[in-house]
Amino acid sequence: MTITSMLRGAARLSLRARLVIICLLLVVAALLASNALLITLLQRQLVDQLDERLRTAAAAAAQLSDLSKDPEATAPRVRDAVERQMTGDVYVARLNADGSLSQTLRSAVGDAPKLPRLDTTAVATRGGAPFQASGGSSDWRVIAQPVRSLPRQDRDTSSTRSIVVAGSLEAVSGTIRDLGLRMLVIDSLVLILLGVIGWFAVRAGLRPLRRIETTAAAIAGGDLSRRVPDLASTRTELGRLAAALNGMLDRIETGDAARAATNDRMRTFIADASHELRTPLFGIKGFTELYSMGGMPERTDVDTAMNRIERESARLVRIVEDLLLLARLDEDPTARTQLPLKLTPMDLRTLAADALHDLRALAPDRAATLTGPGGGPPGAAPVLGDEARLRQVMSNLIGNAITHTPAGSSVRIGVGTHNALAILELSDQGTGMTAEQAARIFDRFYRADTARGRTQTGGTGLGLSIAHSLVTAHHGRIEVHTSPGQGATFRILLPIHTAPGD
Repeated sequence: MTITSMLRGAARLSLRARLVIICLLLVVAALLASNALLITLLQRQLVDQLDERLRTAAAAAAQLSDLSKDPEATAPRVRDAVERQMTGDVYVARLNADGSLSQTLRSAVGDAPKLPRLDTTAVATRGGAPFQASGGSSDWRVIAQPVRSLPRQDRDTSSTRSIVVAGSLEAVSGTIRDLGLRMLVIDSLVLILLGVIGWFAVRAGLRPLRRIETTAAAIAGGDLSRRVPDLASTRTELGRLAAALNGMLDRIETGDAARAATNDRMRTFIADASHELRTPLFGIKGFTELYSMGGMPERTDVDTAMNRIERESARLVRIVEDLLLLARLDEDPTARTQLPLKLTPMDLRTLAADALHDLRALAPDRAATLTGPGGGPPGAAPVLGDEARLRQVMSNLIGNAITHTPAGSSVRIGVGTHNALAILELSDQGTGMTAEQAARIFDRFYRADTARGRTQTGGTGLGLSIAHSLVTAHHGRIEVHTSPGQGATFRILLPIHTAPGD
C-alpha cells in the first residue's frame, strides 16, 4: 500500500474517526517512548546493582588466605562469603598471574562465562571495573581483581594472582521481559479504553460542528434567517468560527435583500417607464388614426391635432432624455467621465436670483422671497460646478414646488454657506410629507399622491431623481426636511470652492 493510497483512505474517514486515530497514534508514541525510557533506566539500575554485588563478592573472596594449601577446606568458606553477597547464578574462579585458571571456587549452573585473557597486566588495566562477557545462554557481568598471597613462609618471593567473580544477566533479562510483557498488556488495555472514551469525547466535542452543519443545510435550503447559535466564547476557535459565519450570513442576507429590492425597483421602473411612454404614444397614435380615417375634415381640426401631437412628442422626448440621463448617471454616480460636467467657479447666488425670477414669472400669484439658509440675509456661496446642470436641478425643484403645492402658497429660496458647505435651498408651504414618503421622494417615478397630489400637469416622477443624481455627480448631496402639514424644504449642499491665493 502506497502513501498516496493511505492518504486517500484517510481522507474518506470522518473527522471524528481521524481525530480519534490521531490521538491514539500520539498516545502510542508517548507510551512507546516512556516505556522504552523506563525499561532502559530499570535495566541500567539492575545491572548497577549486580555490579555492586559483584564488587562486594570479589572483595570478600580476595580477602581470604591462599587457597592452594587446603583448597577443599577453603572452598566452602569462599562459597559462604560469596553467597552472602550474591543470589542467582554466580561464577567465582582463581587465576594465575599469566591468566590461566588456577581454581574454580564456584561453578555456574549452566555454561561458564567465556572470559578474555586476564593476566596480571590485563587485570590491572581494567582496574576492577565491571565488564560484560558472553556465555552459553546469557551474558555475564565480570569483575577481576588482583590478589597478593604468600604461598610459603620460607619463600622470599611472592606472586600476584587474580580473583574473578561473574554474575549472570539472566535474572535481569527475565525481569525486563516480564516487565515488557506486562507493559504491553497494560498499554493495550489503556489504548482500548482511551479509544472508547476518545470516540465519545470527540463526538461530544464535535456536537457544535454538527449544529453548524444543520444550520448550513437549512441556509442552503433557502432559510437565510437562520443563524449559528453562540456555541462558545469568541476567544475560542469555535466561537470565532460561529461569529464569522453569522457575519457572513448577515452580509449574504443583506445582499440578497438588496438584490430583491433592486429587482423590485427595476420591475417598478420598467412598469412606470412603460406607462409614461405609452401615454404620449397612444395620444399620437390616436390622432394619426383619426386623421387617416378622415375624421378631421376641417383645417382647424388638423391644426388642433398637430398641436396635440407636437406636445405629446415633446413630452415623449423629454421622458426619453430624462431616462438617458439617469442611465448615464447610473454607470458611475461619482465619475465625471460618464457625465461630462463643465466645472467652472460660480456663485450659487446667481442661480438663486434666477430661480426667484423664474418662480415669479411661472406663478405670479405666489409670494417668493430670497433669504439665507433658514432665513436671514442671503450670502455668497462659491462652488465649482456645471452651471447648466445646476440650473436643471433648480428648474426641477421649482417645477415640483409649483406642481405639488396649493396655488397662492409662498415659496422661499435660500442661499449661503454653513459648516464649510455652500447651501441652496427651496422651501414651500405645501401639505408636507410623512417620513416614509420623504425617504422615497428621490426614487424614480415615485409620487407621494396622498400628501402631494398629482395634478393633470404633473411630471413623470423623474425630476427629483435627476436632481439627486446631478448633485451627487458634483460631490454634494440633496436633502429634504418635511413633516405633514408643515411644507417641505429641499436643500442642496456642495463643497465650497476657494480660489487659489484666497
